[in-house]
Amino acid sequence: MSHGCKHEDAVRQGWSAGGEGAGNFEAYYVSTAAEAVEKVVELIPKEHTVSWGGTATVDALGIKQRLAQECIALIDRDTAQTPQERQEMLKKALTCGTFLMSSNAISADGQLVNIDGTGNRVAALCFGPEQVIVVAGMNKVAGDLEGAMRRAREVAAPVNAQRFAGLKTPCSVTGLCADCTGPDSICCQIVTTRICRPAGRIKVVLVGEELGF
Repeated sequence: MSHGCKHEDAVRQGWSAGGEGAGNFEAYYVSTAAEAVEKVVELIPKEHTVSWGGTATVDALGIKQRLAQECIALIDRDTAQTPQERQEMLKKALTCGTFLMSSNAISADGQLVNIDGTGNRVAALCFGPEQVIVVAGMNKVAGDLEGAMRRAREVAAPVNAQRFAGLKTPCSVTGLCADCTGPDSICCQIVTTRICRPAGRIKVVLVGEELGF
């Protein structure tokens, strides 16, 4: 699919070579999903334990299966036998070597916008794991920060809510954000990451395909 918008072209050019950008993110641009998988595997030290937040992008790429094949130690909350064990795994993930996730939206100047319900994903992004690898398709790039915030709230969040059976939010029914604050809202934490500290801890792999939502 063609991505002809000027802001997307600028992001591709700025991130194609890798290295630390203005926000101290270590950033890469790859053209295909297959290249993205190889780049992610390359960035993970063999001795690291790896975990992740809820991410349709990482799931679609098959990165978890590839890491298992590479005999990388994984913290997979979906293998928990009880709610208590699952909670413990979520906590352990906050101190893992590499945390994998996508981003609900990215502004053209490189700011990440993420919305969480439980908060484990944005918690790991902000602090804890030795490194965080964010994998995102070009469909996540949304112009300026205001556009990125709008995408996260009006596009990504409603689709995400519709994935959970029994969730009682307006967007799970209509597909439209109603800025709700009910008990089932998944928009509990809204985090903008504009600078990476320490430099290079957050690695962004931008992919020239549509991935996730």
